[in-house]
Amino acid sequence: MTTTTAIRVRGLRKAYAGVTAVDGLDLDVAHGEVFALLGPNGAGKTTTVEILEGYRRRDVGEVSVLGADPARPDAGWRARIGIVLQSSGGHDELSVGELVHHFAGYYPDARDPDEVIASVGLDEKRGTRARHLSGGQRRRLDVALGILGNPALLFLDEPTTGFDPEARREFWALISSLADGGTTIILTTHYLDEAEHLADRVGVITAGRVVALDTPDRLGGRDQDRAVVRWIDDGRPHTEHTSEPTALIARLAQRLGGEVPGLTVSRPTLEDVYLRLIGEPATPTTSIETLEPAP
Repeated sequence: MTTTTAIRVRGLRKAYAGVTAVDGLDLDVAHGEVFALLGPNGAGKTTTVEILEGYRRRDVGEVSVLGADPARPDAGWRARIGIVLQSSGGHDELSVGELVHHFAGYYPDARDPDEVIASVGLDEKRGTRARHLSGGQRRRLDVALGILGNPALLFLDEPTTGFDPEARREFWALISSLADGGTTIILTTHYLDEAEHLADRVGVITAGRVVALDTPDRLGGRDQDRAVVRWIDDGRPHTEHTSEPTALIARLAQRLGGEVPGLTVSRPTLEDVYLRLIGEPATPTTSIETLEPAP
């Protein structure tokens, strides 16, 4: 464990009734990093995260989270961890203000409850009972409770499931602000655009192992994949795979007199790469950019 590492995992293994869930997993997460852990259902994500949170014991391996073994947590370590589960409930008859002030009493060094309420955008809802909050507002309340203890490390499990697009964007802004403040964040999500928007790095786990680890734009060699250029010439469609799409388009524009009919350039999306890594077929259409005709 170094001073720059918030999480260090080596050779992590966990099995249930002889069925391996996590199989020799290695992982490092830096302090202040937003790290997204992706993988299909049953890949071992939940088990891995629960071990890191100290809620499940491992069979084999070395695990250090904020300098301590989560299998032997103390109250001080717990106070430095924030957890926002995929779903939450209870305390529906209490108001936002009552809930946040109540839970502040559980932490030795809690943040100011009123400042936390303001930071998650619930100032105008502090007197509203939890059961009257919208889905996005309830999620903000969950985050308020998760960051109330001023955690150094925040776990977010499928944080925007069920959100409408506007609520998701607002939540992304909130998470980005926490990251800018130095909070280390572990994100599990099935939304690939969410991982691409929020994460500094992405790890893909399948069959209990990390099979790829990199920044979203470089994951699985994404930045090296060839672009697909499509255009229409003399009434017929043409397609070419190339690592130099700009040069190809310049040649086409010169040959065709400036305008390249039906010109599109497509590149692999993060979803394309993710599906390839977990062994699932990608859809034929990738991230397509329609280009304006050349002058």
